[in-house]
Amino acid sequence: MTGSVRKARRGSWTAAQLRELPATTDVETAGSALGMGLWKARALIRDGQFPVPVIRHGCRYIVPTRPILALLGVEPADVDGPVRTG
Repeated sequence: MTGSVRKARRGSWTAAQLRELPATTDVETAGSALGMGLWKARALIRDGQFPVPVIRHGCRYIVPTRPILALLGVEPADVDGPVRTG
């Protein structure tokens, strides 16, 4: 992936846009992909009810992308492909 992923409007992400997300993303992007706003996403995380795993990293939260894809029924682009570096 080159550059940054262009964020779609809340709830209007395409499968291609979802596949372009990095391995982890922020709460705002994860919430948007799942059709919710930032305030709702934060409230669900606070209550332990966010629909995918969330990792607390210091005072930040990060969300793995694969569980988002699985929840939405989107196959990752690199299911069996080799990891490419450089």
